[in-house]
Amino acid sequence: MIAQDENPIGFLPPLPLMLGVAGGAAISIALVWLVSEQTTVALAYGGTLVVVLLMLLLAARLKTEPAEAQAYQADWSLTSAAMENRGRAVAIIDRANRMVCANSTYEQWFEGDAAPYELPFEPASLEAVNAAARSAWRDGAARIDDLRLTGSETRYRLEIDRSGRGEAYLLWRFAQVREESSYDALSKQLGGVFGDILSRAGIEFALVAPQGIVLTTTPGLAERATGNRENSLAGHEFVQLLRSDDRDRIFFAREGQQGSPQTLVHIPLDAPSSNRVSDADQAPSLMLLVDSSVGIGGGWEGSGKAAIPQLEALLSALPLGLALTDRDGRFLFANKAFLRAVERVDRGLPQFPSDLVVREDKAAMADTVRRFAKGATASGDMAVRLANDKEEPVSIGLAGVRGLGDAAVLLSISDSSEEKRLRRQVAQATKMQAVGQLAGGVAHDFNNVLTAIIGYCDLMLLRHTPGDSDYDDIQQIKANSNRAASLTRQLLAFSRQQTLRPVVLQLPDVVSEVSQLLKRLMGEKIEFSVRHDRELGPVRADPQQLEQVIINLAVNARDAMQAHATKRGKQDWKGRLTLATRRVSARDVRKMGIDIMPADDYTVLIVQDTGGGIPEEHLNKIFEPFFTTKEQGKGTGLGLSTVYGIVKQSNGFIFADNVQGPDSAPIGARFTMYLPVNKGVLPANMRSEEVEETKATEWSAGGTLLLVEDEDMVRAVAERALVRAGYTVTTAADGEEGLAAIANGDTEFDLIVSDVVMPTMDGPAMARAIRKVKPDIPILFMSGYAEEQLRNDIDIADMHFIPKPFSVQQINAKVSEVLGLRRS
Repeated sequence: MIAQDENPIGFLPPLPLMLGVAGGAAISIALVWLVSEQTTVALAYGGTLVVVLLMLLLAARLKTEPAEAQAYQADWSLTSAAMENRGRAVAIIDRANRMVCANSTYEQWFEGDAAPYELPFEPASLEAVNAAARSAWRDGAARIDDLRLTGSETRYRLEIDRSGRGEAYLLWRFAQVREESSYDALSKQLGGVFGDILSRAGIEFALVAPQGIVLTTTPGLAERATGNRENSLAGHEFVQLLRSDDRDRIFFAREGQQGSPQTLVHIPLDAPSSNRVSDADQAPSLMLLVDSSVGIGGGWEGSGKAAIPQLEALLSALPLGLALTDRDGRFLFANKAFLRAVERVDRGLPQFPSDLVVREDKAAMADTVRRFAKGATASGDMAVRLANDKEEPVSIGLAGVRGLGDAAVLLSISDSSEEKRLRRQVAQATKMQAVGQLAGGVAHDFNNVLTAIIGYCDLMLLRHTPGDSDYDDIQQIKANSNRAASLTRQLLAFSRQQTLRPVVLQLPDVVSEVSQLLKRLMGEKIEFSVRHDRELGPVRADPQQLEQVIINLAVNARDAMQAHATKRGKQDWKGRLTLATRRVSARDVRKMGIDIMPADDYTVLIVQDTGGGIPEEHLNKIFEPFFTTKEQGKGTGLGLSTVYGIVKQSNGFIFADNVQGPDSAPIGARFTMYLPVNKGVLPANMRSEEVEETKATEWSAGGTLLLVEDEDMVRAVAERALVRAGYTVTTAADGEEGLAAIANGDTEFDLIVSDVVMPTMDGPAMARAIRKVKPDIPILFMSGYAEEQLRNDIDIADMHFIPKPFSVQQINAKVSEVLGLRRS
């Protein structure tokens, strides 16, 4: 290639050659003029000669052009090798949008050699990439901070720069955007003031990714590795910063053996958010570099014994659970985070790490510690169960350390107390859900039995009059059956499957209805008071169920106050029960910071007593079914669980806490129930269902019924009750038989009375099939499940409902009501 000062024009041959050619051409023209003696002929010859010479020069230039172009062509393989970087994917494209080279990280991340703009970006990201490319060609550079590929959770940051000879290329550099992790705070501390303090003390740290790439370092480590404290080592391989000699002493690569030897301690970090034993290969590590010999008086000695107090002070400041043992496996030191993780803050460390684990893990723990203490320097982790928490395994990291005197093994463990608490809450919620489903299923099946018992008692009472020898026994059977039915309603309330009759009401009206009963229940020793806020919003709930909630809470408070007085040995005691209503706005809810409760307007009922409060260990269990602190035979444990179920089924929330006295000791318990304010209009009559029941007795004209029930005893008692009331009844044992009775067409039915859950074909499926041929026939469903749940699951017009268990009078009245609505 010709330099620019030898050939400024760039396409002409050398000057001597040009002068020789010009001289020869002039002599030729002169000879032609002398021979022809005509000026015109000489000029024509000269012009032709000049054209021929120019064409020859151009041909020669074109012939040498490929060789010169080849000389200018870049060595892209060398460029690709030069831009290798494990932390960044780099590619280069030319003006024709062809990718000329890329590093191996680009091929690994994007699984191929497609050009950057051909990658499967999400639509928004693809549009941003195209706009950035245009901007880079125009302005020289562009940047995008958030890119996503279709179907990938990884986010990328892109920088594009115009570069190369004549700025004819675009340099694309991709970097993965890491999500905020639990190690970001540690990274900021190491790179900040805290790291600067460590460096001045002769201690250097590096946070290293699982692949060995440096994430951040203390400023002193950067200075010793590069000569400048301001240099960032992020993206460098940690092992490239160090060298070792023939005696396995470690030095900084930049300083060589002229520098001081370093003691390297590898601290593997576990991910504290994992619900399983973490894999050490998936978590970053802390690399601790301690200067082994600063000099006399410097604080560090070759043996490393003087380093232990300063190292302990350092480990105490870290938020990770860290402990040191000697070569025999005895504990030397543990920081507070380690003690918290093993729940021994008050008791201190045992003699050996094996004393922390269950008996089955003691031998494995002791052997592992001894192996790391006396073997080659290594690190790893193991899963064990702590003696104070035998159910949840934890991961303990171990690393052999050398050059620190007695310290031989570094143990690390994450403080997972918050994680354990969340896991217990999830397990408790799962258990409560399973118990609720079981309770609902048991109550549903038991309601079938009670329906038969109560029905047969009603039929027998029709044949026996008061004074009869069997009359009182039958009444007793019926009374006990009704008591059992009340128990099943409590189970359904807990499982939130009971039938509610919600209306829009004012909470003070419900409190007023039940106040007189509460005064009698409390007795003379308990002062009962009620306070109401003004301008309370109406709520939508079942008034009878709300009364049940208030009574259960009041009776529970009464028993707590009596037990508290008995425990203190006071015979002449006084208690106080307070009912209060409050208005809570959405703004107040947001200030409270209760995540599970939506920010809305609420009307609140507070029930507070002076019974000494609820023990802390019982606060999380009081709403569980069958949990009671009363003596055997004095409580079923369903009172508060029923309250919880009713409130939740009414879309409300209930919380329990203790009221603190002047000395911070609990003086009583407080239950706070939140019901969302209804935005509708408050009706004039709160108990509208009583009017409907009066209307149900007006129909007495008989009718033809189809009774579908898979339980023989329920079907039999319902058939006898309806036949006795004057109805013509056809029975079927399941949905298929009921559908067949309709399909035969021999009988025109006025009403279908059907169970919901049946084998082969259930009630709703049968009803939908019947409606295709008989669109106007009404359907009365019988079920032990909640009416609201059935109406949400069954979208059938002209559908009616009667809950189990029911009496003979109730089934007759309901059938009469439905037929009366049809004939009216």
